[in-house]
Amino acid sequence: MIEVNELTKRYGATTAVDNLTFTVRPGLVTGFLGPNGAGRSTTLRMILGLHAPTSGTVTVDGRPFRTRSRGLRHVGSLLDAHDVHGGHTAIAHLSALARGNRIPRSRVTEVLAEVGLASAARRRIGGFSLGMKQRLGIATALLGDPPVLLFDEPLNGLDPEGVKWVRDLFRRLAAQGRTVFVSSHLMSEMEHTAHQLVVIGRGVLIAAESLAEFSARGTRRSVTVGTPAAPVLKDLLTAAGAAVHTEGDLLTVTGLTAARVSEIAQQHRIPLHRLDARSASLEEAFMELTADSVQYPAGEPR
Repeated sequence: MIEVNELTKRYGATTAVDNLTFTVRPGLVTGFLGPNGAGRSTTLRMILGLHAPTSGTVTVDGRPFRTRSRGLRHVGSLLDAHDVHGGHTAIAHLSALARGNRIPRSRVTEVLAEVGLASAARRRIGGFSLGMKQRLGIATALLGDPPVLLFDEPLNGLDPEGVKWVRDLFRRLAAQGRTVFVSSHLMSEMEHTAHQLVVIGRGVLIAAESLAEFSARGTRRSVTVGTPAAPVLKDLLTAAGAAVHTEGDLLTVTGLTAARVSEIAQQHRIPLHRLDARSASLEEAFMELTADSVQYPAGEPR
């Protein structure tokens, strides 16, 4: 379990993380989301003891991580896939880490096989693609078989097969009772991967809740209606205050609930062949709820 309590980090006049409090629980994949500059990487580095907080505390399974010896047995992490010596081979890199953490040598070959790099074990890392370096970084995180795992943008450079593999891996690790904390800007992948979300903007907590709860906070909900009387129903719904987009016999309605659309159709004896309510997607909810936290918003073209 990761417990963050009133965590703050300042660099001079800049506050990168501002009074953050949240808990990452075992048995779940927790997505860590926020716009660029939100403070995600700084928070991860404070969890790992790489940066000291200005104030507040962060513990991993009840203790600051920096107080633990043989850290890879307690927490595995991938922060930067490029942060590795390119002249070393994959097996040499992992073997050195294994020796320093008193991890059996057999574990090195196990994790290389698990991430699909067994055939590249004796190749120099400098010749690896970004996707291969990401797999090596994941192997490093898994090396000590730790109960807590942190990943920062682990999907960068992976092909579709690799993305699916990582998605399945994270869910499998969580199902084993581990704490899995994944920082990512890929909303679509978090929608398929995460159970819980921690969302921050400009260093401030925006949400710490389930994926469904966060998506439900978005106001961009719509109703899809199928009817042979689309023009007539469109006029009635517009008069009732809805915004309606028409495409053949299908109407996309915002501003009215599905129940209200059905009621209006029944009142005017309009047959409905389809009536589907749609909540905001994770991406839509994220864009809406973090709009005020974007550090460098793009302007309209001139």
